Amino acid sequence: MEILGIDIGGSGIKGAIVNTETGELTSERHRILTPIPATPEAVTNTIQDIVSHFNWTGLVGCGFPTPQHHGKCLSGGNLHKNWKNVQVDQLFKKAIGNDFTIVNDADAAGLAEINFGAGKNVSGTVIMITLGTGIGSGLFLDGKLIPNTEFGHVLYKNGTIFEKYAADSARKREGLSHKTWGKRLHEYFSHLKLLLSPDLIIIGGGASKKLHKYESEINIGIPIVASTSENNAGIIGAAIAAKEHIT
Repeated sequence: MEILGIDIGGSGIKGAIVNTETGELTSERHRILTPIPATPEAVTNTIQDIVSHFNWTGLVGCGFPTPQHHGKCLSGGNLHKNWKNVQVDQLFKKAIGNDFTIVNDADAAGLAEINFGAGKNVSGTVIMITLGTGIGSGLFLDGKLIPNTEFGHVLYKNGTIFEKYAADSARKREGLSHKTWGKRLHEYFSHLKLLLSPDLIIIGGGASKKLHKYESEINIGIPIVASTSENNAGIIGAAIAAKEHIT
């Protein structure tokens, strides 16, 4: 079964047609810069452009970078404050015409890895952590998604959340070396270990390709591996979520 998967990110929105039986892209990726400001109207127009690019009339799965529940944004996340309380699947369907399934972007990335990548056939608790503009999380127990976690929002100190302290955007903003950033990630993953006792942590997002530069600084006694799908994970997982009607 082929489904158009779209991964909406803070810097880019990319899509491709996915064979949901194999996890392979059956088209080239098409990427458009995330509009600034990323208002509901502006992002909807970009999604329309991607759907039109593929001349796609069927079901569309979208990974969405905000806290959400059954397709409804709970906050604007790293997009725009006007997304709060928007029913995204209905907004896109009304504007574009296709049926849409909306899933948290880190949940989508995790679905790709659980079905076809580093988390396949791994029993116990697996957590996908995406490191990019923010910190996203996808939690799985024996291969089944426990949706809509927001472990990037756990408190660090003085009311600051870990996302502001340890996301890849913080590394770039503060000009940190990968080793210095790795020490911050050690603090973060130590906290996750205390909360979840996971059996495996999978790193996704753009930072997954550079895990070798900072993994030596993370010593928590739990295997930490890079996503095998890298930047395609969100696209693949969004299509899988649409196939399985996960929201």
